[in-house]
Amino acid sequence: MTPFTRLSATEIAADVRGHRRSARAMAEAALTRIREADPGLTAFTTVTAERALATADRLDARLARGERIGPLAGVPFAVKDLVDIAGVITRAGSRINMDTPPATTDATVVTRLEDAGAILMGALNMGEYAYDFTGENAHVGDTRNPHDPDHRAGGSSGGSGAAAAAGMVPLTIGSDTNGSIRVPSSWCGLFGLKATYGRVPRSGTFPFVDSLDHIGPMARSAQDLALALNAMQGADAGDPAAVDRPGSAALSRLSHGTDGLRIARGAGYFDAPPGPARQAVDRVCAALGVSRTADLPGAEEARAAAALITAVEGAATHADTIRARPEDFGRPMRDRLLAGALVPGIAYVRAQRLRRHLAEEAMEVFDHVDALILPATPFAAPRLDSDDLMIDGTLQPYRPHIGRYTQPISLIGLPVVTVPVQNACGPLPIGVQIVAPPWREDIALRIAAALETASVCTAPIAPATEIPA
Repeated sequence: MTPFTRLSATEIAADVRGHRRSARAMAEAALTRIREADPGLTAFTTVTAERALATADRLDARLARGERIGPLAGVPFAVKDLVDIAGVITRAGSRINMDTPPATTDATVVTRLEDAGAILMGALNMGEYAYDFTGENAHVGDTRNPHDPDHRAGGSSGGSGAAAAAGMVPLTIGSDTNGSIRVPSSWCGLFGLKATYGRVPRSGTFPFVDSLDHIGPMARSAQDLALALNAMQGADAGDPAAVDRPGSAALSRLSHGTDGLRIARGAGYFDAPPGPARQAVDRVCAALGVSRTADLPGAEEARAAAALITAVEGAATHADTIRARPEDFGRPMRDRLLAGALVPGIAYVRAQRLRRHLAEEAMEVFDHVDALILPATPFAAPRLDSDDLMIDGTLQPYRPHIGRYTQPISLIGLPVVTVPVQNACGPLPIGVQIVAPPWREDIALRIAAALETASVCTAPIAPATEIPA
């Protein structure tokens, strides 16, 4: 029988519903793997073992009574530590939040995933208040990359990336403001989904940048992303941005073919220089038979606008706390918030106006293509003990470059599936973005599934023997 760490969420759910495995066995297997793998990775901040086992026992009892169980029956999952879990303090990666009371209710996405039969295993490490691209956390420790623990996992959903890549759980939930699902998916070798802005409710999650924040899944298969998205999506009273869309139920049923789709390779700003990012895009485009190119106009301006909006809204979110407890923020976080507080209001207004303009221009591009293939990160995961990388032929600090390809997409809220490419250049994985028009996650997921079926994009489990004690 296939070991737990190799099972996808789709396979687990089918086996549990078919009485070939029990939900209790899946929860216990996840707990065993967490105990084995997490000490060297620092992916989890809280493990909700009692809750997980109780949920599993209830699922097994329902199955024994012949009741129908949802499409994620018995699937262990975990959530980024800015998603509320009843009875657990929502740390959001900070020291300050440790002084707040535990959440009294679950976030909407937790409730919906459990309603679909999934089993919550706990909360996952993250960059402080999600203002991070690397997976660093000065308060609880940095998350390490399971494929090589001397390298970074990516952020701010670093725990979400490491937990799935190490096979602790087959499904994790992260958040993405400027790339925080896509960066760890790229560096940890996972499939990750940032849906259209408004597709997935953020009710019961700690905010970072309201006009850019997304909640989404990370997993080891495209079908798992589709099942999770289908369970989580839809309007919710707690999030005014969340809406229902016609035909969204079809997201759980993926076609694996790309016939009839007009797919283009990103040009201009998104034409990566020679290196791992370019080689990964080359491999994906070759597999898909992509010959046309297309550019998203204004990408460089879009990245600048996203960074400015992030700085201003982030500073506003934490304005009272930064005045009252500045010493309790990590130094980089404090500096970013103080800088954001100094941005003139007119600059923020102009950035939002530019956002609308660039969104309209992007729609003109999608009049001619159905999807764009873009690099996800400029490079694979860097080492923990270095702050510099060779970039464009010169040794440079790498942090300012991490969001180069993700931030322009964030500004206009387009749906993106990140797919993993192994050994594009060296032993570490790197990701490629599949970008679709608004509300067409099905297109991006369909392309991802085709690449997975062709074994072009795969998400192998990092073996526990490679994780230091």
